[in-house]
Parts: sequence; C-alpha cells; structure tokens
Amino acid sequence: MHGFDTKRLLLVSLKLNQQKYFKIFALVVLIVCNFRFNPPMHSGDALLAAPQNLNQQSFVSKALNISGDAVVTIETERKVLSSSQGIFPPGILNDPYFERFFGMGGLQVPRSRIEKGQGSGVIFSKDGLVLTNAHVIEKTDQLIVGLSDGRRVLGNVVGQDSLTDLAVIKLKANGPWPTAPLGNSDNLKVGDWAIAVGNPFGLENTVTLGIISNLNRDVAQLGISDKRIDLIQTDAAINPGNSGGPLLNSYGEVIGINTLVRSGPGAGLGFAIPINRARKIAKDLITTGRAKHPMIGVTLSRNIKQKSNFLSQKESGAIIKYLMANGPAEKGGLKVNDLIVAINNEKISTPADVVQKINQNNLKSTLKIKILRNNKELIKNILPIDIYDL
Repeated sequence: MHGFDTKRLLLVSLKLNQQKYFKIFALVVLIVCNFRFNPPMHSGDALLAAPQNLNQQSFVSKALNISGDAVVTIETERKVLSSSQGIFPPGILNDPYFERFFGMGGLQVPRSRIEKGQGSGVIFSKDGLVLTNAHVIEKTDQLIVGLSDGRRVLGNVVGQDSLTDLAVIKLKANGPWPTAPLGNSDNLKVGDWAIAVGNPFGLENTVTLGIISNLNRDVAQLGISDKRIDLIQTDAAINPGNSGGPLLNSYGEVIGINTLVRSGPGAGLGFAIPINRARKIAKDLITTGRAKHPMIGVTLSRNIKQKSNFLSQKESGAIIKYLMANGPAEKGGLKVNDLIVAINNEKISTPADVVQKINQNNLKSTLKIKILRNNKELIKNILPIDIYDL
C-alpha cells in the first residue's frame, strides 16, 4: 500500500500519549485508505464515463418522439394571372375575329405564373387528416404534403374556415400515418412549457422552446378584425413557415396550432389557436365542409368607465357598443349601453368571455343573457344564428 502498512500505522498511533498526535495519525490512515480503494480518475477515464450522463433525454426530446413524426411540410402551387390578362376573357386575344374587328394585331398575350408557398401542418387522424392554417392553403391549385420519413403525398382540401384560420387536408394515399395526440387547451396555465414545431423558411423539423405567456388573447388586440379567435400567446419562436404547425406541451400533446408571429413593435411574440377550438372547427369541416359560428350581432367593449354614467363602476362585464340591424340581439331586446354580466348563469368579465360562451352554444339552444340597464337587472333570451347565414 504505497510502502505503508495500515496495521503498523494504527499500532504506532495507539502508543502515542498525546491526543492530538493520535488524531494526526488517524487522519493519515484515512487518507492512505482512500487512495487505495478510490484511485484518482484519469482524464481518459473521465471521457469514457461522460456519455453515461448524456444518455438522459430532455422532456423536449421525449415530446418530439411522441409527435415529431406527425409534423408535415405543406407545399402549395397556384396559378396567378397578370393584371392585364384579367381585362378580357381567357383566350380572347388569340381569337382572329377579335383581332380583325378591333384592329389589335401584334398584342402579346400575357402569361400566367405559378406562385409557390409553404407552410406546416400536423397529422391528427389515422385516416390521414392534417390540421393546418387556412391561409396556408388558400386559393391553391395543388397541395403536396411532405412527411418526416421522406414521403411526398398529394392532398385534398376537406374544408377551410377563414374566420378561425383553420383548414383540414386529406392525404391522397394509403397509410399508415404517424399521428400526434391532441391535448386539452382548457388546462393550460401561464408559465407552462410550449414547444413550437414546424418548417420556417423551408427548414424542416425546426423546434423552438418557450412558455405560455398569456391565454385567451383577443385577436382584436393585435389589430386583426377579420378573425374570430382567442389565441394562446407564447415566446417560443414562431417564424414564417411555422404556420399550421403544432404547439406542443411538455408531454408531446398538441395544445395549439401556430398561426402568426407579431413583427414590428412587440416582435418575438408568437400566437397559436387553442386545440380545443381547432378540434371543434375540424369536426365541422369534416362533417359538413364548413364551420359553424354562432353570433348574436353585437360589438362589445370592456371599458365601462368611459361609456356611461348610470352603470355601476364596480361591475365587470361587456358593454354593448353596437347592434346589428335586425340581428338576434336587437330582436331579442338588447340595447346599446347594456352591460352583459352573465350568460347561462355564468359570470362574464370581458368581451372575450361573451364570445367564448356564444361559440360554445348550440345554434338551436337559446342563450340566457343577464344585463344591467339603468342599474336594473334584466334577463334576455337570445337565439344565435350562424354568421354564414347572414
């Protein structure tokens, strides 16, 4: 043992009269024994041992193992006509009688061009159904869906809904298809992990990580007036080309469909459509080819303090700013400056709550709306209609 005998050291230490020398010898014995049974690790040994610590998967890797293969690239093609070609019916400039009558010989017929686009999507059904954004496949003539295993498959549009920016595509081939499990966006909390997957700028299988920054973000707050959705806000990087790809939770479940990224002031903020909303729209598109959007015909405001002196400043809710002529709300007795405080016995705090309750309602079911008018509570029963029936 490096020239030392452990037993001999212990005997010598016992013969010493002073306690401090005993402690010194005991310490020496412990050090020597430690070197004997635990030799120092050389640099080569450390390099060999390092991979054992790297075998542990992160939760992001585990999430991708569950849903990553179901993320697809959507390539689109559409024919775009030049502005000059749109003046006359197709082919009329090639007609010799047209040329002879108007004396327009020598005119060159403008050529059309093929415009290509790209987005992302996620397969959510064993039947080969893909969920993506409506703006990704809008006015397209041909869809090609690229899978992570290298397959490229033609796709047909089952249905699309511009109000929620959602669309469903059916793959025109036989599976099997990888699918991603759909989560429950109602269970999300601010601060939860968010994993964005997609193909930004044509870079396939790009993954970014962030958190849920906010829930139920009113799309009108982003200056968008032609959509009817409340969005999940995340700081996970969402770039052009990510549109239609999934937003995953830490368990690999789809909790949202990426839809847009804010540029300019507030750049770096990404938004996704909650999967519970997307699931309902997808079901409508698959069943009937179009989505159903209950509405009562009102424009709402949250800020009641500047609107009316006769409303209680302590009450939260949504105040009616505008009524559509002959709409369900006007026919049902609602008026401008009415404050909506409850729907179907559930309290209302913001205009977004009103939209959510109406969206959850069946078109054949009456809404029980409690309002405050001149500090008096009133109940109005309103039957919503489909916005596409207007």
